[in-house]
Amino acid sequence: MQHDRFQSPFSWRYGSEELRALWSEQHKRRLWRQIWTAIARVQAEAGLVKPAEADDLAAHIDSVDVARALEIEAEIHHDLMAEVKAYAEQCVIGGAIIHLGATSADIEDNADALRLRDSMRIITRRLHAVLLRLADLIESFSTHPAMAFTHLQPAEPTTVGYRLALYAQDMLEDYQACHAEIGRIRGKGLKGAVGTGASYTELLIGTQMTAADFETRVMAQLDLPAYPITHQTYPRKQDYRILTTLAGLAGSIYKFAFDLRILQSPMFGEWHEGFQKKQVGSSAMPFKRNPINAEKIDSLGRFVAGLPDTAWQNAAHSLLERTLDDSANRREILPVAFLAVEEMLITLSRILASFSVNETAIAANLDKFGVFSATERVLMRLGRAGADRQAMHEILREVSMEAWDAVMEGKPNPLISLVTTHPALLRYLSAQELSDLMDATAHVGDAPARAADFARHVRTTLGDSAPT
Repeated sequence: MQHDRFQSPFSWRYGSEELRALWSEQHKRRLWRQIWTAIARVQAEAGLVKPAEADDLAAHIDSVDVARALEIEAEIHHDLMAEVKAYAEQCVIGGAIIHLGATSADIEDNADALRLRDSMRIITRRLHAVLLRLADLIESFSTHPAMAFTHLQPAEPTTVGYRLALYAQDMLEDYQACHAEIGRIRGKGLKGAVGTGASYTELLIGTQMTAADFETRVMAQLDLPAYPITHQTYPRKQDYRILTTLAGLAGSIYKFAFDLRILQSPMFGEWHEGFQKKQVGSSAMPFKRNPINAEKIDSLGRFVAGLPDTAWQNAAHSLLERTLDDSANRREILPVAFLAVEEMLITLSRILASFSVNETAIAANLDKFGVFSATERVLMRLGRAGADRQAMHEILREVSMEAWDAVMEGKPNPLISLVTTHPALLRYLSAQELSDLMDATAHVGDAPARAADFARHVRTTLGDSAPT
C-alpha cells in the first residue's frame, strides 16, 4: 500500500484478497494469455500454426510482466496490443502467432466472462454460509414472541424467528438468482471485429475446420459457453443483468441491516450486532454503541443500487456494432459491484455470528404494546359469538384510543379494564373470557411452525455442501 496517494477503498479496505486478485491486472493478463494459448492450440489442430508455437505460448502463461506491458502501452496507447508485444518478447518460438485472427474483444470479453463467473461463485459461496447461519437463528427463535411493527407503529406480535425468516426468504431467492447467473454467463466466443467471424473464416480456408467449429473448440478449452450472436463485444445486457442481480441481493442485506439499526436503538433495544470490549463508539461520547457494521452495510448497499444504471447505459448506448464508451467505466463497475456486495456479506456474517437479542427489552415492548394488539383476538371471538363486527370494531377502537392517550401521558394502561367492563362487549363474552383474550403473547398465529419449516426449507434448498 502507498498511503501518500489515493487508493480506492476496494483495493484494500472492502472485500477479500481472493476477489481482489481475481480482478487484478496480473490475473486479467494471465487469462488473456490462456485464451491466446487456447486459440493457438486449436489453430495447430487446423494446421495453421506449429504445435511448438502453441506450446511456447502455454509455457509463458504465468510469466506476466505488467510493468513491461505498461511501458509498451505508454508508447502505443493500446493495452491489449501492449500485452501481445510483452508476451511475444517472452515467446521466442511462438511470439509471432499470438492473436492471429482475433480482435481485442475476442480476448477481453471472454476473460471478463470468466471473471464474472468466478466472482459470482465467490458471492454465492458467502451467501450460502449466511443462509445456513440464518436458518440456525430462525430455528432458535422460532417460538420467541416479540412485538411487530407496521408503519413503525406497534402492530401485533410476531416471533423473532419469523421476522428473521422474512430476511432469509429474500436472500434465498437472491441465492437462487446468483446461482442461476453462474450457469447463464457466456463469453463472446471468437467472432472477430463485428461478430461475423470473417477473419476466422478467411484464416481457415483450406482446412477441415469451419469458423463455428473453431469457436466451439476454443471455448471448450476455456469451459465457457458463447453467445450465438454478438457484435464486436458480447451483449452488454449481460453486465446489466448481473449487476441487477447483485443489486437485488444488496437490497435484501440492506433491509436486514436497516431493521437491525432500528431495533438496536435504545428506544427498542431488542437486537444487537455485537460490540467488542475495546471498541470505541464515538470520539466525543464515550457511552455510544453505534451500529457501525449495519451502517456500513447500508452505505455500501446504496452504492451498489446505483451501479446497474451505468450498466444499462452501456447496453443501451452500444451503438450499431460497438462503441468504446463503456470501456472505462466497466473497469470500475464490474469489480467494485462484486467487492461491495462481498463486503456486505462478510460484514453480515460477522453480525450474525455475534447476533443477540435482549429478552428483557422484547418482553417490555410486548407488555407495553401487545395488549393493544390483543383487541384483534377479542374482535375475532366476538364475531364468533354473533356480534356485529363493525360495531365491535368501533367500540374497541374507541377504548384503545382512550388507553393509548393515557399511556402517552405516562399513566398506567387502562385498556384491559376498559375492555372487560364494557357493557356492549359483556353481552357476548364474560369478563374472564375478555381478560384471557387480552394476553397477546400467544397471538402469533402459526408463525412458529412457519419459521421452523422455512429453516428446514433453507437447509434442504442449499444442500449439505457449499458451492465451489
